[in-house]
Amino acid sequence: MNKLCGIALVALWLAACTPSEKPYTTWPAYNGSKEGIKYSSLTQVNTGNVSRLTPVWTYHTGDADTVHHSQIQCNPIVVNGTLYGVTAAMKLFALDAATGQEKWVFDPNRKTEFDNNRTALHILINSRGIAYWTDGREDERIFFTAGSHTFAVNARTGRVIPSFGTKGSIDLHEGLGRDVSDLFVVSTSPGMVYKNLLIMGTRVHESPPAAPGHIRAYDVLTGKQVWIFHTIPQPGEFGYETWDDPNAWKYTGGANVWSGFTLDEEKGILFAPTGSATSDFYGGTRTGANLFANCLLALKAETGERLWHFQFMHHDLWDKDLPAPPVLARLRHEGKSVEAVIQTTKNGMVFAFERNTGKPLVEVEEVAVDTISELPGEKVWPTQPTVRKPAPFVRQTITLNDINPYLDKSVQAQLREQMRGYRFGNPFIPPGKTPSLVFPGYDGGGEWGGPSIDPETGWLYVNANEMAWIMKMVDNETQAAARETWLQAGQRLYRQHCQTCHGPDLKGQGNNPALATLPGRYAKTDFLALVAGGRRMMPAFQHLKHEEREALASYLLNLREEQRQPFKASSTVDSATYLPFKLEGYTKFLSPDGYPAISPPWGTLTAINMNTGEQVWQQPLGEYEELKAKGIPPTGTENYGGPVVTAGGLVFIAATRDATFRAFDKQSGTLLWEYPLPAAGFATPAVFEQNGKQYIVIACGGGKLNTRAGDAYVAFALPE
Repeated sequence: MNKLCGIALVALWLAACTPSEKPYTTWPAYNGSKEGIKYSSLTQVNTGNVSRLTPVWTYHTGDADTVHHSQIQCNPIVVNGTLYGVTAAMKLFALDAATGQEKWVFDPNRKTEFDNNRTALHILINSRGIAYWTDGREDERIFFTAGSHTFAVNARTGRVIPSFGTKGSIDLHEGLGRDVSDLFVVSTSPGMVYKNLLIMGTRVHESPPAAPGHIRAYDVLTGKQVWIFHTIPQPGEFGYETWDDPNAWKYTGGANVWSGFTLDEEKGILFAPTGSATSDFYGGTRTGANLFANCLLALKAETGERLWHFQFMHHDLWDKDLPAPPVLARLRHEGKSVEAVIQTTKNGMVFAFERNTGKPLVEVEEVAVDTISELPGEKVWPTQPTVRKPAPFVRQTITLNDINPYLDKSVQAQLREQMRGYRFGNPFIPPGKTPSLVFPGYDGGGEWGGPSIDPETGWLYVNANEMAWIMKMVDNETQAAARETWLQAGQRLYRQHCQTCHGPDLKGQGNNPALATLPGRYAKTDFLALVAGGRRMMPAFQHLKHEEREALASYLLNLREEQRQPFKASSTVDSATYLPFKLEGYTKFLSPDGYPAISPPWGTLTAINMNTGEQVWQQPLGEYEELKAKGIPPTGTENYGGPVVTAGGLVFIAATRDATFRAFDKQSGTLLWEYPLPAAGFATPAVFEQNGKQYIVIACGGGKLNTRAGDAYVAFALPE
């Protein structure tokens, strides 16, 4: 079947449906559908009229935290004319989808008769979406996770349903098979609803001690746990032998589904992309291939039974966990129509598998990699899987010739000299004390927004980052000195637990804020609550003793009256989870004035024909206004949040740090429309029809990449 025939058949099928029966005309699930394809069959807004698109309503949540750069990463859902989303302060809300008028708000921080006197932890962790279930009659539920608690909320009233879990919610710390009550366990992506099951993944700490990332299913009515799949296999389970230490399952964390699921509802197959095992960058305490970390798992949704798996990174040492749920589509393969599952990676590769068996539909090659490590105890895995076609959608290497050409010549020379002190040239350089350039960077390549796919054509649309990060491993401190002061203890604990993200000079690095300005901004009680509870990207440090948190407060808040006093307690070292080496910091390779040190593009949007494996087009995504003013062509910027493709011939995407919403021609990649947003839209849009009108909604939360925080959801439509 050629492309034109395929389009004609889809068009005839859609025309034969009544409006209520047409698929993909609303947005009832995260990423638009349980197949995760981020596609809309609506054509009212198309290539001929998209230039007339204009805002028709704006909903302000009123709770942006401009001081601490709050974010809204939510892809809202639309069911029965109601739009459901999450605010910057993690409140769940319902709006009239056509007008943006508020119907109700549920605040998980608010004391209710159902909260069982519990404190909802990690409320300021981001939420990328929510899940909906109905019995088809009167019972409609929204499943919404605020930090560690997943709530069942009445979709019509916004009230917690007390018969679910413990008076309205389940605690994700419970039911993992070992005590993780003092560890970081949250969920930033929504669960998947299958029949009467809610299937949940988690986000956990990326350094030990960390909770395991086991996948669990719960009864949607009672909250009772129905099944569990051990992503870190236990004795007698498949994959157990891929961990050299037979006790690894007792203490290793991670291998978690943090980015969300995809579901083939008809076949009852759940697709679960997993993260890396802890620790991210030193594997001497977890030698072996480490199943089921860095895997795409195909599970029976009813029971959690494994059908097949594919591991994308053996014994991961680069934090290259799977960044987004896969997408489901029919592809042409060897002359036949094949039901496929397609997974993008942080290294910018696209893998495709036959949905039932896991047979690769692309040529996968295990390539030899450097196995020589500078770190004692490390055993680097000798090969890693790669795909030659489709070609990677980001560069795989950088050289000394790839320094940013738009910088002053002296700065270029300085960066080139700096680069000579690094190891670089391939994506699989083992971590060590000699710095290396990780490219694509820790965030990807492909990132958590994930791709969209057009079922009419089999074309995949994926946005990506092209940023280099500096990796350097350093010795970890083993224990406290015998006679520490509070200041010395605070400095040691900062180096052990905070320096990797916030830098040795407290100035922040990567996407992490500076801490040098904390004195005067935080009261001690508020700071202690922050360390214990976490916020957004920052995990909770509940495993630290209270006096250790106080020592951190003494150091970071400059509480001079305490700093000279003898410290009351010393940390103990758990030999099973102790790391002799750690990452010095999440540091991007930047110029002194903050621009990427390497040449553009720094962000892209790419179209790939998955039937042929050919790249159709690629465009830079995003601009720096000051570079544009100098006549420099679009460079692309870092971007987070995914694209949506429509039958109207368009690809909609925000995602960029320049706070612009864009529409591209899906066939040619030509930019057709752009609109300035009130804050950057680090989220995926939702496209739906209501009362005969097509709407496109984007959350404008900003905050990430030190951009201005916002509080708006903006809906666009054609004017009357």
